[in-house]
Amino acid sequence: MEVEMSRRIALLLAIFCAIAAPGVASASAEQATQAGAWEVPRTPDGRPDLQGNWTNATLTPFARRRDQGLVYTWDQVAEIEQTTGDCPASPGTVACGRQGGFGLGGQEYNEIYWDRGSRVAIVNGEPRASLITFPADGRVPSITDEARELRSERGEFRRQFGSYDHPELRPLAERCLVSFGSNAGPPMTPNGGYNNNYTIVQTADHIMIMAEMVHDARIIRIGSGPRLPAHIRPWTGDSWGHWEGDVLVVETTNIHPLQQFNGNSSENLTVHERFSRSDEQTILYEFTIDDPTTYTEIWGGEIPFMKFDDKLYEYACHEGNYSLTGVLSGARYQERLEAGGN
Repeated sequence: MEVEMSRRIALLLAIFCAIAAPGVASASAEQATQAGAWEVPRTPDGRPDLQGNWTNATLTPFARRRDQGLVYTWDQVAEIEQTTGDCPASPGTVACGRQGGFGLGGQEYNEIYWDRGSRVAIVNGEPRASLITFPADGRVPSITDEARELRSERGEFRRQFGSYDHPELRPLAERCLVSFGSNAGPPMTPNGGYNNNYTIVQTADHIMIMAEMVHDARIIRIGSGPRLPAHIRPWTGDSWGHWEGDVLVVETTNIHPLQQFNGNSSENLTVHERFSRSDEQTILYEFTIDDPTTYTEIWGGEIPFMKFDDKLYEYACHEGNYSLTGVLSGARYQERLEAGGN
């Protein structure tokens, strides 16, 4: 009962902040207009124009270090963003110029192939130390006893199989079904490696967001329904949006049960998102995770999407799925060797 009450209070606070935000944004936009500064670009139907190419690549981690506050000092920012040539140095990552762990002997896949971003995430003028902003410690909340039990049951079921027994046991991204991590979302978070780029196309009644990673195309319908029945669960869920002033507000349910956000989620997961133009170069993306079956409280964060003045490229993934065939064929070969075959 106490957990449910805390969850409801957190959701009410999140909704209150969301309602207050458009007024603040509108006041700022009005002041900017009076000063002859930037105005929100609009589509023919008068809505803020979110279209174009964007990236959410950033050196800011998803969750905050336990010894770190909400924001970095500017000295910390300078240290994190310190560069060597064209390669950003980032705590916890392979140093610039060092060989990575991929390819033959780890020699072919070095730092030049990574695109983790080169800047700390700046929101409302603050250099953020984590993309998670609530709860206050900037970390994912504890999971419930129910979620812990379910995770144990899943693990026990999987242990009866070998990792390479059949293709369904391989990760979804390795099978080229959805993006690595939660790149396509919801929520849409950086994967920490590369291809953190998006194309947004907008009409009066639909928003399409294509993620460069595994070329996922997510469709958000504008309106109130009808919603999909509970048994129909697309990979990225059933997303419906509406406008609150100049802010696009999206609610997503019916996310596919195999699409485990952050390694833990249930069929009761609801994701709330907010998209607002901060300036010519930025969309402020806010997300809220509400899954009472999995987490002991509601949580979420803010991620700046920066204008990406470059092209998005085809993500061929397995180049015709030959790689997955090779992985499984290699596993069968090893089994034959272990069995004493030729």
